[in-house]
Amino acid sequence: MDLTAVALLVSLISVSRSADNAGGKVRSCADVRQFYSGKGFTLNGVPQSEISGEHLRICPQGYTCCTIAMEETLSNLSRREFEGLVREAGRSIQASLNAQYRTFDTYFLELLNGSERWLEEAFVAALGDLYQPNAGVFRDLYSDLRRYYSGASLNLEEVLDEFWMRLLERLLKASDPETASLLSDDFLECASKQTETLHPFGDAPRELKTKLVRAFIAARAFVQGLNVAGEIVRKVSQVPLSLECNRAIMKLVYCPHCRGLGSVKPCINYCKNVMKGCLANQADLDTEWQSLIETMLQVASSFGAEPSMDTVIYSIPVRISEAVLTMQENMEIYTSKVFKACGDRGEEGTPSSISEEPKKKASTVTALEYKPSPKSAARLEVQVTDVSSKLKEMQFYWIQLPSALCSGKTASSTNGDKCWNGITKASYLPEVMGDGLANQINNPEVEIDITKPDRTIRQQIMLLKITSNRLKNALDGNDVDFQDTSDDFSGSGSGMCADHLCVRGRPPVFGPKTDRPKLYAYGPENKRVKGSVNQIQPSVILLVLLLATLLLRR
Repeated sequence: MDLTAVALLVSLISVSRSADNAGGKVRSCADVRQFYSGKGFTLNGVPQSEISGEHLRICPQGYTCCTIAMEETLSNLSRREFEGLVREAGRSIQASLNAQYRTFDTYFLELLNGSERWLEEAFVAALGDLYQPNAGVFRDLYSDLRRYYSGASLNLEEVLDEFWMRLLERLLKASDPETASLLSDDFLECASKQTETLHPFGDAPRELKTKLVRAFIAARAFVQGLNVAGEIVRKVSQVPLSLECNRAIMKLVYCPHCRGLGSVKPCINYCKNVMKGCLANQADLDTEWQSLIETMLQVASSFGAEPSMDTVIYSIPVRISEAVLTMQENMEIYTSKVFKACGDRGEEGTPSSISEEPKKKASTVTALEYKPSPKSAARLEVQVTDVSSKLKEMQFYWIQLPSALCSGKTASSTNGDKCWNGITKASYLPEVMGDGLANQINNPEVEIDITKPDRTIRQQIMLLKITSNRLKNALDGNDVDFQDTSDDFSGSGSGMCADHLCVRGRPPVFGPKTDRPKLYAYGPENKRVKGSVNQIQPSVILLVLLLATLLLRR
């Protein structure tokens, strides 16, 4: 090659570089240096003017103001910032769910406390000094109701059955104070079995159980559903960014700075494709999340249906007063039949009939009546309306999250030719992908293996299904148990609720109940027997036998 040809080639290269570099003017990196320094990074090694970008691994390899070290630093920064944005969005949903829980929890416990105060005031007024020795029966009932609502492993129907049996025991003893100490446990157990046919309290126990159990099941399921939803959001929001997503976020956010286009926002559709690719697994929560929210809306709506929640809670003193009044009015007939069926009271020589001596007429409880005030009805309506509106706001959270992260300052409001398209300042042509992992197979911005869904998110999808199903059962009046849901698939044993969100485990308001024999409406043989720490396990027995054998041999 002669000198003329060499000179011509050098000239062509110079012209080409000049055209690519804005007419031969070497662009300054002053804006990039200022931006980089503003992020808290040192300017050591940062170019003063553009350099060749063949070294770049993520950003376009034209002329650039970024070294490979800067690209790595900004890539790590983009990952931290994006994960922070996702967590922050999740925290706002958690805060909303937690606020709804606190509001409802306060309202529900105020109803329960008010109901208990009303009962105590009415019974103190009616019975005077006779109430205090028997107050524990009523306080234990309300304590158990609080514990059940808070998530304790109690059978609410058994709680109510036990209450009525204890109340029956007290009333039987009060009917004949002189022989009250002679009533044996066998006699009281026999008397409790007679309630199946004699109905000493009338229809009050059945009416109370029907409405109260349904209301408490719904209330407990609702607050625990709020907690489960918040915990799901927390766990999903902490899922780390994949390597492919990290590259896409870096290219979206900071590669424009490296190209000297820091003031140019990403094209909106370009941003959406990046976000839909990065949040594809999260978007797969949508179907089950919407199902959970819809079910919780139905449960919330049931609180205002007739009979409303406040009416049901305040019906506790009403039904108890009706039951006591019925018992008092029919005491002689009832005790006569009980003594006939159960024999003597347990002491040898004690007659099985009622003493014929005249007795002083006992104090009588007046039947109570609850009429909801317009104020209480309005408050309940506000509760239902407020919680429903908040739940509806987050119903489409997971599929709206990509667009939310692209809105505002993040991306351009249009998709014209004055936005960053991942390569330069121009329009973005690819179409926007659909939601969810399966729709990302042709995503031009994020490489995703759609055959490998995120395990943590799949677990939360399963948890959503379980929670929705249990809420639907609660809506039908069937008891639910949220205690060990997380163990169904995670094996962690840590439960579903974050410490600051979980509502179960609150200690009884009136302290622990004293040990006493339990009476059941249908006899102990029909009560489900649970394991006891006092039972000797077979393995322990075998160990004792083995040790005994060894000792005998010696």
